[in-house]
Amino acid sequence: MEPDNTPEETPPSGANESSSLGLDANVAGLLCYLLGFISGILFLVLEKKSSYVRFHAFQSTFTFIALFVVQIVANRIPALGMLISFALSIVSLVLWVLLMVKAVQGERFKLPVVGDMAEERAALS
Repeated sequence: MEPDNTPEETPPSGANESSSLGLDANVAGLLCYLLGFISGILFLVLEKKSSYVRFHAFQSTFTFIALFVVQIVANRIPALGMLISFALSIVSLVLWVLLMVKAVQGERFKLPVVGDMAEERAALS
């Protein structure tokens, strides 16, 4: 009998953790994105144990505050601002769904720039 050379599947980073709130870490990660930066901030205040949940809470907070601010600024630009604002709304919706799916799958999916910032902050706390 030949040895089995197939690589073992390792579970995603949040799959086996639980949060200090009594939720599975991947469910708590999803909830960090549910209400944008509001739920991100809420989980930053409440979660004390899971670096996975704190990562998603920081990423949610940084991402959706940045999008919120850029959208406010875009709305101040006559004519072109409406188009920019509409495009940002589409980007926000796509990111919102993508990040929730990745979090519930147990992935520590990092966005450019804010993902590194979130990872740094989550490691420090």
